[in-house]
Amino acid sequence: MIATQPQTLVLQDDLDEERQQRYLQSRYLAVDTETQGLHLQRDRLCLVQMCNEEGLVTLVQIRRDQAPRLKTVLEASGVEKIFHFARFDVAMLRHRLGIQVQPVFCTKIASRLIRTYTSSHGLKDLVAEFMDIRLDKQQQSSDWAATTLTPQQQAYAAADVVHLVAIREKLVTMLQREKRLELAQACMAFLPTRALLDLGGWEEEDIFSHS
Repeated sequence: MIATQPQTLVLQDDLDEERQQRYLQSRYLAVDTETQGLHLQRDRLCLVQMCNEEGLVTLVQIRRDQAPRLKTVLEASGVEKIFHFARFDVAMLRHRLGIQVQPVFCTKIASRLIRTYTSSHGLKDLVAEFMDIRLDKQQQSSDWAATTLTPQQQAYAAADVVHLVAIREKLVTMLQREKRLELAQACMAFLPTRALLDLGGWEEEDIFSHS
């Protein structure tokens, strides 16, 4: 099955008041970012995409260094933020917008902890296994700093978040079954600190290593 494009709202620089309130009333909020590259210190944040458990998708193009409504939502303790590879996104949001994202759930960490029958832990792999949907990743390396997002970019950005809530539930069920949920939760709680280590220059060095 090929993923279809959900209805999305594209906003500039921040959430509007209506979306802020809708997301603050949500239990889960799937989040992803698009950047000019993968270097935290060099490359700027271009887009933040979100989807709650209702399927309400918003794409926020970032051109300033502050997004107060977005910050309120992503720091809200009553809304769990779901990422795939949260380590990068949490660090980027902290560095570029001063947002201390919490609480966090990372589907990639959960997958590595429980899907030990495979070495494929990308979002595309999880969507294929759990949702029977094939994601189109052609826009992954496109120009996300462009003034106007193409329909293809909008579809790609939305697809990266619309399945995360459902995937989280399936992974949690598996973690509970194998009695690894507590370990997963401890890993998620460490993610903001892991992001600070990356931003502070310890992104390659394992400070827990004996050597």
